[in-house]
Amino acid sequence: MTRILPHDHDYHFATRSVHAGQVPEPLSGAVMTPIYQTSTYIQSALGQHRGYEYARTQNPTREALERNVASLEGGTHGFAFGSGLAALDTVLKLLKSGDHVICGENVYGGSHRLMQRIYAELGQRFTFVDMREIGNVERALTPATRMVYCETPTNPMMHLVDLGALGDLTQAHGFLYVVDNTFATPYFQRPLESGADIVLHSTTKYLNGHSDMVGGLLIVSRDDLAERLGFIQNAAGGVPGPMDCWLALRGLKTLPLRMRQHDANGRLVAGWLSGRREITRLYYPGLPSHPQHELACRQMSGFGGMIAFDLGDPARARRLVEQTRIFALAESLGGVESLIGHPASMTHASVPLAMRSGMGLTDSLVRLSCGVEDGGDLVGDLERALEGSA
Repeated sequence: MTRILPHDHDYHFATRSVHAGQVPEPLSGAVMTPIYQTSTYIQSALGQHRGYEYARTQNPTREALERNVASLEGGTHGFAFGSGLAALDTVLKLLKSGDHVICGENVYGGSHRLMQRIYAELGQRFTFVDMREIGNVERALTPATRMVYCETPTNPMMHLVDLGALGDLTQAHGFLYVVDNTFATPYFQRPLESGADIVLHSTTKYLNGHSDMVGGLLIVSRDDLAERLGFIQNAAGGVPGPMDCWLALRGLKTLPLRMRQHDANGRLVAGWLSGRREITRLYYPGLPSHPQHELACRQMSGFGGMIAFDLGDPARARRLVEQTRIFALAESLGGVESLIGHPASMTHASVPLAMRSGMGLTDSLVRLSCGVEDGGDLVGDLERALEGSA
């Protein structure tokens, strides 16, 4: 019986995506990790068990998922949750009332809502800044600052944060440094290598990749953080069920294959969009015209399938998203199927209008999640929809 452990980096990424953290099932030797659909475990005598007591605390399917993603991120501990927001909720539970968090201004709308509508009302304080300039983070520092939180690339404006520079800043001050790596995935970017303390994922998106489950993950290397996060995971109980963990684990086996196709389609579609006169602004870090393209090339090994563009006309943007045939009008991202969305009324509707306007998230902005279909078909779909929306 063999097992590739999370800390064994002698193996390449694609091999670890298939095998890391998993062990053949001991009863039958099943290659695939079973779905341990149980709420409790038998004890041979009082206080004597096989390492499993109650499924909120331990579940073998969940543990295999946690070990696998920890390996891919270059971490040593993983913690799975029922959603990406449940993972963020756990991160914020590391803080207390009066603590101050500096957060990127362009984060997922649900993250902003959780911070402002829940934790701010419980006494935590948040400052949202444009993290494209590290100086903005430095100017936001207060004696109460305890955490810096960012996404890169951001949702949906595709802004980048210099992970190394932010890592140097947070380490100099001793702050917790948290990075949402959902858009890039560990295939294209590993924030722990740049000084991050915690990496967050919405497992729902690229890690699972098939739009058939909801989940979240936290990855760390520090044993002290792992102990605290593990306690909160068990005490608060926001864990995923074993079926969702199995679906995510199955999706991870093809993560390298899928990410290469997402990236190829993203580059193709973005390049085509760059030649369209209807597009007033185009946001894709893989284009040389992106103001942070050099940084993207330095800290990412690929650019992925997420694109945003502005049509300069809210009515036309609404018509466009309703006329595509392959791109489905839907929330979420990162699945094998291509999706199109209108962030101002969908993913970021809960963000105040003034804040959306300040970052350029207009009512005429459209977001694409390029799937793994034929790239030429995706371009043709957008071309028909753009012409039909005129």
